[in-house]
Amino acid sequence: MAPKRSKTAIKTKKHQHQKKIQKRSRSDLKTLGHQLLSSRAHVNNLPILLTYISPTSPPSYIVESLISLQSFFSPIISTLPPSSSLSSSNGAATVASDPEVVYRTWLRSKFDELVKSLIVLAVSPQCEETVREVVLDTLMEFVKLGNGGKFFSALYHKLIQAIVNSSLDVEYLLESLASTYFKYIDVRYFTFITVEKLCKTLESNNSSGDKSVIEEGDDSKASLECSIRKIHFILSRIPPLGNVDKDAAIEMWSAGFLSKECGLQEQPEHIKGKDTQKQAEISTRNDVSLVIVSKKMKLKFTKAWMSFLRLPLPLEVYKEVLINLHQAVIPSLSNPVMLCDFLTRSYDIGGVVSVMALSGLFVLMTKYGLEYPNFYEKLYALLIPSIFMAKHRAKFLELLDSCLKSPLLPAYLAAAFTKKLSRLSLGVPPSGALVIIALVHNLLRRHPSINCLVHQEIAEQTDQDDTKSGQESVSSDGNTGVDMTREKQGVDLFNDEESDPMKSNAMRSSLWEIDTLRHHYCPPVSRFVLSLENDLTVRAKTTEVSIGDFSSGSYATIFREEMRRRVKQVPLAFYKATPTLLFSEADFPGWTFNYDESHEDIKSL
Repeated sequence: MAPKRSKTAIKTKKHQHQKKIQKRSRSDLKTLGHQLLSSRAHVNNLPILLTYISPTSPPSYIVESLISLQSFFSPIISTLPPSSSLSSSNGAATVASDPEVVYRTWLRSKFDELVKSLIVLAVSPQCEETVREVVLDTLMEFVKLGNGGKFFSALYHKLIQAIVNSSLDVEYLLESLASTYFKYIDVRYFTFITVEKLCKTLESNNSSGDKSVIEEGDDSKASLECSIRKIHFILSRIPPLGNVDKDAAIEMWSAGFLSKECGLQEQPEHIKGKDTQKQAEISTRNDVSLVIVSKKMKLKFTKAWMSFLRLPLPLEVYKEVLINLHQAVIPSLSNPVMLCDFLTRSYDIGGVVSVMALSGLFVLMTKYGLEYPNFYEKLYALLIPSIFMAKHRAKFLELLDSCLKSPLLPAYLAAAFTKKLSRLSLGVPPSGALVIIALVHNLLRRHPSINCLVHQEIAEQTDQDDTKSGQESVSSDGNTGVDMTREKQGVDLFNDEESDPMKSNAMRSSLWEIDTLRHHYCPPVSRFVLSLENDLTVRAKTTEVSIGDFSSGSYATIFREEMRRRVKQVPLAFYKATPTLLFSEADFPGWTFNYDESHEDIKSL
């Protein structure tokens, strides 16, 4: 029965304490705070104020208590002993012998309790947004001063870890953190370190590590998806690194970061303005240190992103990463070629993911010397009708034009892409046909070796390739080789279903599909084909077509362009007499379109 009595007594004591808390007013809290700040004799007010740092307390009470506690701890936080010394045996002996040490050790325990309560309050669903912002500012102030006046990385890691691991959507808190504190170099530096640790922890805790993309609707992965989204939010909100300038970019949240990491020294007051030579030496040394800062930041940036990309990313996060990778990530990596495995794996997935991975892969190949032998085969496989209606078709089509720009491209490869695009023009919307015409026009200008596709004599090719079969046809059927040729004139040797460009027989075909676009039902398509015919004949006076002008086209853009056109001649239908028939009988011999007016059904009308 004794344990039950003790539990009951504890619950009764807590209930009485809560009633006592509720009886206090906001003015009472302000009085307790003034007493705490005025004299050490009122230090017992500290635990009372700590009880109000709770999600169940009214917001005004939380803010009032927090102001007093922050004002109390900020001046003395750098003098408090570290938390690790509390559990050591030597520390315990020192605590027992010195009352001042006992007092400061007790203050340290209360400070740790305050920090723990603030972190819980920051991610609590009961906390209001305005209170979260006050709590965040207080925690970051403790991060600034809590490590002997230097950046308190352990506290900052606990804060980010609590935000990432919480099931609550704290986008407002993360947005406030990013907009206010990510401009400081040291905050960015320790954010990268924290993100790397969190990603490694999530990777080790994830049992199904084989999946590179988390599928939607998987309830068992809900918490992991939430954490990954928050990490991506943090990484995407950190400003680009660039080059750290000594005048603009070096902005620190906590003192001592540069001196600790890179040996950077500030100018002493007695040197400023007196000794020019010493000033120049310090300035040169600081410039070197700033270069070291830039390298260290780039290294931490690389480790954080590489750890993040190893996680099983949700599909929407995966797509967003691929979209921004070539602009926001690759230029700031210490060695961008490290992304080759991630990008080639993404490129092999197929569909819209491959389209999005194309940008980053193209940058690695053109700027950083990445070799990907199957690149053009994969690119050839992406040419399907749906790509001309996809959301990111504009970027893909511009990259496609850039990938096919090299004059070293083999003739069979240029012919295969030209023929594949021409075949697609028959089934895509008019906006897709316009961009295909522009792509084919550019390919014909860049690669004169495939100009034979414009007007290829099938008879000549068949006589050369099928001489033997023609001779056999004479002996067996009595037909000549010319007859055999005539039978094959309507056959296109291009294999549209072949995935390998080399085996598609594109060089033995012709661009008859582009010729059919002369009679396209959409007038802009037919006009565009006719206008480019002159460009191919007079190359010196014409240039390549800009794909960007057509890549994002749609029915709406075509309609707007047609409405802007000034029509000089309008087709008119003129009749000397009112027509009585819809069709002329001469057009349909053997048919009559007269009707009997005396018919009962006609009279009823």
